[in-house]
Amino acid sequence: MAKYQHFEQLPVWQEAARLYNVVLDLLEEPGLPLSPGFRNQLDRAALSISNNVAEGFERSTTNELLAFIAIARGSAGEVRSMMAVVKDRPKLKPRGAALERIRALAESCARQLTGWGVSIEGSSVQGKRHLTGEAKEQRAGANKAREFRLNFLRGLKPEHPLFNSEEARAARGESAGSAAVGNSQWPIANGQ
Repeated sequence: MAKYQHFEQLPVWQEAARLYNVVLDLLEEPGLPLSPGFRNQLDRAALSISNNVAEGFERSTTNELLAFIAIARGSAGEVRSMMAVVKDRPKLKPRGAALERIRALAESCARQLTGWGVSIEGSSVQGKRHLTGEAKEQRAGANKAREFRLNFLRGLKPEHPLFNSEEARAARGESAGSAAVGNSQWPIANGQ
């Protein structure tokens, strides 16, 4: 799974920004036959998608992120609903392609938000600073296994076949050039 450092890198935020700009293009057309209330609500609902993605991304816990994903998805549904309500108005027929593009972008945002939400709902990470008990146990087990292996490699006797391995030398804190190679029981590359 990709890791993003900034909300602007998120594909769903980028799609929501495209959506808002297409909405602005439509709303800036002179003589657009939509009521002021409809225009205002469309503007606010379209902008709400990217803003809620950003706010959720910047929050600290998975539950907060999921809440903002749900709000953003609801706003995407609102934009689609508004397009469905006015698409058959005779005065809007010349702008049918723009209305359809807005609807399609809103649907794309909703699909991405749904997928993102599903992918993190069952995650062991509950936020930037929280791990579930299971994730903590897995991390502790991995750390114990790593420490056991390092102790094993550090304690090898010089006659052991792995004593001069790169991994054993690193475990003992030796650089690759400082370890003795004369005790190696591994075949040398040129057959000697």
